[in-house]
Amino acid sequence: MAILTATPGQTIGPFYGYALPFDRSNELVPPGFPGAIRLHGEVTDGVGTPVPDVLLEIWQADADGRVARNPGSLHRDGWTFTGFGRTGTDDAGRYSFTTVTPGVTEPGCAPFFAVTVFGRGLLNRLFTRCYVPGTWLDGDGFLASVPAERRHTLIAKPAAHGLRFDIRLQGHDETVFLRHA
Repeated sequence: MAILTATPGQTIGPFYGYALPFDRSNELVPPGFPGAIRLHGEVTDGVGTPVPDVLLEIWQADADGRVARNPGSLHRDGWTFTGFGRTGTDDAGRYSFTTVTPGVTEPGCAPFFAVTVFGRGLLNRLFTRCYVPGTWLDGDGFLASVPAERRHTLIAKPAAHGLRFDIRLQGHDETVFLRHA
């Protein structure tokens, strides 16, 4: 049996706007939903320039810490929380999701959003976490494993009507990205 080598990663864009969006893909819950918040921010490059044409996906638990396991995450019916969202950045590098604040999934873990970043020039997607600010951060084992001077790049900031999480792709204050095994 022949052993084949892995195919190298490919850049994602700018063509993803054709096939990947779906109706209300950035609304994990509709605006006005009880407990709805806005998770938003800006994606910048190594010198702080906003990056348009980036695709972001989030996965998260609901407000009670339950991970949605129902099929149909691409279907938005106005009341079912699916735990998955997708959106692109605008010309100014901004993005926004309408969702709920995730709850704690297990004791000792801080609530977070799992974030995936796709973009032109990235050979492979990037993975990171966006932690909800609060006292629970001190007890999170994963966050404690990140060097203290870099942890702030994983923690959202309170903002009007929700949370702000900026993503820096490289350079000073680069967001901590995770290796996908």
